[in-house]
Amino acid sequence: MAGDDKLPTRSSKTEVEAFLEKVAAAPSLRAPGQGGRLIFAMDATASREPTWDRASHIQAEMFQETAALGGLEIQLVYYRGFGECRATPWITDAGEMLRRMTRVTCLAGHTQIRKVLKQAIKERKQGKVDALVFVGDALEEDIDELGHLAGQLGLLGLPCFMFHEGRDPVAGKAFRQIARLSGGAYCPFDASSPQQLRDLLSAVAVYAAGGRQALADYSSKRGGVVKQLTHQIK
Repeated sequence: MAGDDKLPTRSSKTEVEAFLEKVAAAPSLRAPGQGGRLIFAMDATASREPTWDRASHIQAEMFQETAALGGLEIQLVYYRGFGECRATPWITDAGEMLRRMTRVTCLAGHTQIRKVLKQAIKERKQGKVDALVFVGDALEEDIDELGHLAGQLGLLGLPCFMFHEGRDPVAGKAFRQIARLSGGAYCPFDASSPQQLRDLLSAVAVYAAGGRQALADYSSKRGGVVKQLTHQIK
């Protein structure tokens, strides 16, 4: 688990641009206007407690950015404590998602990313899922097993977008490989800059709900870090 003395690191412009390029290039198998489905997974172990409430509110805003695109269904998956990993039903209401997230408290425990990836595989085999977003800061599992699961997600057409809080090198290496093997993207973020995380999460949500054209329209309106997408979408 990441130590309490670990300082967050700010994503460089190059890293953010590379992440957004990956989002823009990800395949979209759903026609625009049909809405989208996104699994939002979070590490709720003790090391993430200082930023949990902020991330909860940012996540709820993802619904607002996608309402005009046909809507977005989100399944919240989180792990914490001693082997606890939970998944909600598919939710379409931002208020309901926020209520569920604010009821969750962080508990000390080991990471359970393996369970998150298995849940994503299960959901994808049952129906359409456009993307998996994961937010975490540490990894304490077998990277080869995670790579195998990520590869299965890649074959199923479900990209993983890995958001890395902090600068744990072990987690960073594993998150990059999960993203690459699944056909997704990796991006570290600065926990002290909520606007950066908000923009990146919203960009993936818009992609899931409306595809690449919707993402291009969104980036032209929002500017900032999302504006980097404009030159990647033709």
